[in-house]
Amino acid sequence: MIGKHKHNVQKVGLPPGTLLHSGAMRYEKIKISMLCYSELDWTEQQFENVDELLSYECSAPMNWIHVSGIHRVDVIEKIGNKFKVHPLVMEDIVTTDQRPKVEDNKDYVYIVLKMIHYFADKKKIEFEQISLIVGSNYILSFQENDNETFQQIKDRIKKVNGKIRTKGVDYLAYALIDCIVDHYYIALEYLGEKIEALEDELMEDPGPNVLKEIHTLKTEMLFVRKAIWPLREIINALARGDSPLFLHDTLIYLRDVYDHVIQIIDTIEMYRDMVTGMFDIYMSSVSYKLNEVMKILTIIATIFIPLTFVVGLYGMNFKYMPELEWEWGYPAVLIFMAIISMGMIRYFKNKKWI
Repeated sequence: MIGKHKHNVQKVGLPPGTLLHSGAMRYEKIKISMLCYSELDWTEQQFENVDELLSYECSAPMNWIHVSGIHRVDVIEKIGNKFKVHPLVMEDIVTTDQRPKVEDNKDYVYIVLKMIHYFADKKKIEFEQISLIVGSNYILSFQENDNETFQQIKDRIKKVNGKIRTKGVDYLAYALIDCIVDHYYIALEYLGEKIEALEDELMEDPGPNVLKEIHTLKTEMLFVRKAIWPLREIINALARGDSPLFLHDTLIYLRDVYDHVIQIIDTIEMYRDMVTGMFDIYMSSVSYKLNEVMKILTIIATIFIPLTFVVGLYGMNFKYMPELEWEWGYPAVLIFMAIISMGMIRYFKNKKWI
């Protein structure tokens, strides 16, 4: 949160389109790759720097340029200028807190998405921004981190009988979006398991640690909802076929992704209601435990009220009390007090108070 505010302060007074990277500070080298393919063949090239990319010529009908790392704004600017990307779009690419959206700029379609990664070893989910620029025969993809997010898509392109090779770059754009949506299911599975575990803890031992975990889970759900909810508008806009860059055959697949997104959003809303209900369950459980303690204390106090009366009565210092001279007076009083206690306990049990 502090970094975002710092980024906003740095941009004050700067002209629109000024490239200023936001997000985590990174110093690793940016990786640039280019995958050129046709129905019959494919080639993949890794570049040491952006100048090699700009001087490289590929005759294949479909080209996919992927950039891992957006902290070097000069690299993003050079690639953007090469493909005549608007400065405001380049500014959005290096600004990692963008809301997912789609923009049709006639010559290309700009799409911003949020990838959700689940790390089983850390038991947590992390987010990264992915930007796609879909042109007539090319796709530019930019992501924050260097990972194997789209390795499966590359493997599909390299297969001889891969369907993706027979389609245009609009189908490749669909494949990339579908890959991102598939990762949402992994994150939702983790959240669902975490909710079930917390519900069990709530029933058994609703301690302060459980309340902290509920709060953490609620925060995660807010970020997940913020990342996924706008995707419905994006897919719907693409599936309408307003852009000529997306052919009719691809729109069918986009509608299928739209159905998946609706299903994911419904699951998120259900999880949100469950997490919200956990706070009520927690308060009810704590109140129940408190009531149980108060009930026991009240029963104990109630039992001792008549006993205290008896003890107080015989604790008076009058000289002429008839029972004071009895030989069996003391054990008789103890037996009387025991009968009172057992009688009250039995009465409470008959009333089902204990």
